[in-house]
Amino acid sequence: MSDQDPKQNPTGNAEKDPSEWVTGDEPMTGAQASYLKTLSQEADEAFDEGLTKAQASERIDALQARTGRGQGS
Repeated sequence: MSDQDPKQNPTGNAEKDPSEWVTGDEPMTGAQASYLKTLSQEADEAFDEGLTKAQASERIDALQARTGRGQGS
């Protein structure tokens, strides 16, 4: 067994495609919904409250690209 803390030493698969998430079919989280509402308003897009976690993640990525949010400076 390894003594390494996975939070300090993430593995190569730490970022999975949302379609591969085990919980991806569950409803989006409250945090996702809140951020997605903000992004949707900024992009003048409709907010869909029925998205799954995976769908919300993909929508957030798309709206961040459109609005420039979360892209770093």
